[in-house]
Amino acid sequence: MSRHLIAGVFSLLLVAGAPLAQADRVAHFKGEAAPTLDIALSNLAEHNPRLAELIQQETLDPQSMHAVHQLTYTLENALETLRNELEAAAEALEAVHVASETSDPATVRSAGQQYLDTLKQVAR
Repeated sequence: MSRHLIAGVFSLLLVAGAPLAQADRVAHFKGEAAPTLDIALSNLAEHNPRLAELIQQETLDPQSMHAVHQLTYTLENALETLRNELEAAAEALEAVHVASETSDPATVRSAGQQYLDTLKQVAR
């Protein structure tokens, strides 16, 4: 078989298989929202122990797997908010770094406070 024919067959299989893969997927849940860092951290503190409890079971039966599946949506929402907040903190710290090199006390204070406020919440 030529490389072009193999590539064509492979592409066809991918396209044809996509609807089947989607049909086999489990229904999706929204999970608990995490619109703020405080809520995200609270959700992690509340739901991580539940995940730990579930994954430590001797057997993960279908009900447990369903509970894990649902739980991951809330945890993913919380981690997305945490990631965004930590990115903003990293940007604020970089602004502090640059401002310290250029003798800009106003930026050092304001961006430094933004960084510290975020990290204070994360490092409770």
